[in-house]
Amino acid sequence: MNIMNDTIVAIATPAGRGSVGIVRISGAKALAIAEAIVGTVLMPRQAHFVKFYDLSGGVIDEGLAIFFAGPHSFTGEDVVELQAHGSPVVLDLLLQRVVVEGGRLARPGEFSERAFLNDKIDLVQAEAIADLIDASTVEAARSAQRSLQGEFSKLIRELVDALIYLRTFIEATLDFPEEDIEFIENARVVEQLHSILNSLQQILITAAQGVLLKEGVTALILGHPNVGKSSLLNALAKNDLAIVSDMPGTTRDLIRTSVHVQGIPLHLIDTAGLRETFDAIEGEGVRRAKAALSQADMVIWVVDASTASKITADYLEEELQKLLQGMEQEMQSLPFIIVLNKIDLIKIQAHLSEIKLHFNSQEKMVLCAHLSAKYAEGLAGLEAAILKTVNQRHATTQQFIARRRHLLALEKANVLLQQGLQRYREQQALELLAEDCRLAQEALGEILGEFRADDLLGKIFSTFCMGK
Repeated sequence: MNIMNDTIVAIATPAGRGSVGIVRISGAKALAIAEAIVGTVLMPRQAHFVKFYDLSGGVIDEGLAIFFAGPHSFTGEDVVELQAHGSPVVLDLLLQRVVVEGGRLARPGEFSERAFLNDKIDLVQAEAIADLIDASTVEAARSAQRSLQGEFSKLIRELVDALIYLRTFIEATLDFPEEDIEFIENARVVEQLHSILNSLQQILITAAQGVLLKEGVTALILGHPNVGKSSLLNALAKNDLAIVSDMPGTTRDLIRTSVHVQGIPLHLIDTAGLRETFDAIEGEGVRRAKAALSQADMVIWVVDASTASKITADYLEEELQKLLQGMEQEMQSLPFIIVLNKIDLIKIQAHLSEIKLHFNSQEKMVLCAHLSAKYAEGLAGLEAAILKTVNQRHATTQQFIARRRHLLALEKANVLLQQGLQRYREQQALELLAEDCRLAQEALGEILGEFRADDLLGKIFSTFCMGK
């Protein structure tokens, strides 16, 4: 049986008690089922104050019933919303009554899935619904709303249209080589491919920022024992999550928490102090600290600034090089933020500003901030450095929410078009260029759901909440 022929039902409001609870019905039988429950005719797009009856004619509750006739509804099907008091018992009784009348309990995300399958929204917009519900910051909510309104989809469609336009000429030349077809000259082919690639790379930058808004960045807090790593974690989290002690080796395992820095989720990992140790447990903590580098997007390297005679820009450069030498090659490219901590113990801090200026004026990915984690002073400077580090890699003026799969599809299309451009320049191979353009178009189509693996929809919509 075609699942789209079913009439589905779910509670569309969060679990628990509330002033209002909504039971949503969608499908061919939605109106008939709802009218059987309320005992009256429902007119499209009108709020009806009604009683909800059980099978014996007893009143379950009273509230509003609203009918949205397909295709002018969220799912594209007939949809009815029964708005009752938000008692879990009442809503469950309504749910049972709908099932008795011929409805079926919806799977997670099935309403949004039907909206997608009925061409009411594309796959990016469907995902944006879940992202909007899950948004934990104002920026994430606004960016999800932009995706839901179709801004991201519009950019992808413009890229696809440009590829189709180019492919039209290429395919025509391949199919009718003997005809007098006015085909783009070599320079025009390269020009158009460059234009498409430039647009694609701009979208890649924006999508990378969108992924950050959804997933956040992971910052690993490193440093020698007793420099104040755990105090910094507690200060950023505004909570005593990690034990703080003057005794070296107090932190032995990784401690994780998440905070928000001006709308960007920041996942912090506090680590054991880096030093040689004969303590087996502390040694395991140091090993885990180094292993956690593979999860990090940036490193916050904490230094005890109270040893003023020792802390200079040259000393920090040398210590940083020693730290980098123990890392794998790909880890060495991670951006570093040097935090000069314990400034509350320093009477004269002029040299700290000089050190900060030394690092912050360089082009390499090393920034510097000084603060007192113990008294939560100077955190704004660290947050500014974190934002600067993020923006240096993912600078964009137009934000929309994005997912990792979007980024992978864009990167795949970019590689294919770069490959096609190189082949065309070196071999004038129109056939290979045509194939690369076709595959790039398919990769972009996967973002919108025009081309997709059989199990893609199931994976995506299974993450939605019930009733959406």
